[in-house]
Amino acid sequence: MKRFHVHVNVHDLDASIRFYSNLFATAPSVVKPDYAKWMLDDPRVNFAISRRERAAGVDHLGVQAETADELADIGARLAAADAIALQEAGTTCCYAHSDKYWAEDPQGLRWETFHTHGEATTYFDPASTVACCGPHESSSEPEAAACCGPSSASSASALCGGGT
Repeated sequence: MKRFHVHVNVHDLDASIRFYSNLFATAPSVVKPDYAKWMLDDPRVNFAISRRERAAGVDHLGVQAETADELADIGARLAAADAIALQEAGTTCCYAHSDKYWAEDPQGLRWETFHTHGEATTYFDPASTVACCGPHESSSEPEAAACCGPSSASSASALCGGGT
């Protein structure tokens, strides 16, 4: 069974954790210095917030697949629609190891479809040449502003060297 995913950028992580913990009537299942996540069953949603150098608000929506086969089915549908902006295999992002397909709807809203296969100790893998958190603003190429990692152009360009 798949789970809906929402990722929101916030300015004040502590205040946002308090707000969403009250809204959802539960504490987050993951809390890091720059990130929190609630894995809710009612409604069935993976709701994440992070403090990044991006505008506050909805960053992207997504669908979390429970199995690699579910993700492959979603990827095939996105490919049939010629909608895949970036495919990532074995990426580290949001304190997790995942395989992903990034797409954009006709309005430019980013969608992440992913299968998580392990926890990570860091938000992103700074040694990776694969972008974390997909392409940005209707671009098939990752760019520095799109990465979850460092915001400086030199470190971000190494992080955003390309996708698979």
